[in-house]
Amino acid sequence: MTTSKPWHGVLTATALPFKPDLSIDFDKYADHIKWQAENGVHGAIPNGSLGEYQVLTPEERTKVLKTALDAAPAGFNVVPGVAAYGAAESRRWTEQAAEMGAKCVMLLPPTAYRANDEEIIAHYKEVSKVGLPIIAYNNPFDTKVDLTPQLVGRIAEAAENVVAIKEFSGDVRRVWQLHHYAPRIEVLVGADDVLLELSTGGVVGWIAGFPNALPKESVELYNLCLAGKYAEAKPIYAAVHNLFNWDSRKEFIVAIKVAMEAVGRYGGPTRLPRLPLPANDLAQLNKDIKQVLDFYKNRK
Repeated sequence: MTTSKPWHGVLTATALPFKPDLSIDFDKYADHIKWQAENGVHGAIPNGSLGEYQVLTPEERTKVLKTALDAAPAGFNVVPGVAAYGAAESRRWTEQAAEMGAKCVMLLPPTAYRANDEEIIAHYKEVSKVGLPIIAYNNPFDTKVDLTPQLVGRIAEAAENVVAIKEFSGDVRRVWQLHHYAPRIEVLVGADDVLLELSTGGVVGWIAGFPNALPKESVELYNLCLAGKYAEAKPIYAAVHNLFNWDSRKEFIVAIKVAMEAVGRYGGPTRLPRLPLPANDLAQLNKDIKQVLDFYKNRK
């Protein structure tokens, strides 16, 4: 299970279990971390977008990280998200992560508004001063900021502790451009439905959503892709791709929690502003889940 660097391998962006009253079920979260490790996943991302970090109190966010670190077995990497409106807050979260024993963090650009290139570089440069390795996170849909390969190259020059990027633009050409403009920055697949395509260009990891429901299956697919065994990977990828596409939609958290319930895990509700899926979307999601479960049932 152990990887050479904490940002390598399959890292599950963990969903956060809420009780019916929308308080956090920390016992279930600890169990989820252990279950991920038992099923071959290399690490977990607490307090990421999938963990609904935006609607957590500072106290909750701290306890989520502590729960993950305490539950993680030896060799299982916990890489907290440290996104915030500005660099001062992100730096504080990163300092706390270091104090608590995390070996790496994941950082979005500032989320307060659409920052310009110089502001984005200054943001990463400030958080880099803490000394922990940083995975930059490119999510232009949520942040309205696109970490283009050229900009990533400038960040790499200015912020020495930025070591990798979670690439979530959906543009599979980016992997080649990132290697060109930012050759020292390692690339991680950032969306579930571009795993195979990005793997052809050289990646070191996958920060993924659907291992919350399908950890063992996701690790198998990742390993096949990284080994270049595409003849074996393609039938699996074809079967799961419709489901994995939900990871690239704004409804991704709800969809992944529904999938967790379908495989017998606890997904639970989401906090506002997220609501349950409309009936039509839920019907389509259930069809996509059934396609995957039928595939694996018939494969045995």
